[in-house]
Amino acid sequence: MNIRLAKADDLLAMQAANLQNLPENYSLRLWIYHLITWPQISFVAEDAKGRIVGYVLAKIDDPKEDDDSPSDGEIHGHVNSISVLRTYRRLGLAKKLMLLSQEAMITIYKATFVSLHVRQSNKAAISLYRDSLGFKVAKVEAKYYADGEDALSMELALRT
Repeated sequence: MNIRLAKADDLLAMQAANLQNLPENYSLRLWIYHLITWPQISFVAEDAKGRIVGYVLAKIDDPKEDDDSPSDGEIHGHVNSISVLRTYRRLGLAKKLMLLSQEAMITIYKATFVSLHVRQSNKAAISLYRDSLGFKVAKVEAKYYADGEDALSMELALRT
């Protein structure tokens, strides 16, 4: 397995992994915007043949540019999407992708925390975020997802 920074050539494979695994799908325009705007914090995992088998898509919320930022003046990272193909799960790839993204958020942007949303029913992801990575539930966002399911809004303080 190789984990590296995501690049423009990876976008279609990243989007395909998203479509295969997750019910929330983003337009190609959003994927492109993230990679152009924050190229140092999104990563991919590829197998021995160079196929993308997982990714993390992240962004930075800067309160100077975003009046709706919940960060009380702090720059923070946000994970929009993370996915690993089913046959490659339980290898630690999601954790490695998250840790690389978090480290880049700290070193490049001086982010003080990272946030994400997760479906309340996604017990495996919640366990990864809470038990393996140390995220805490900040709040429950009712009917966050298009199908009406609630989301846990989770945050992790970053060591700066």
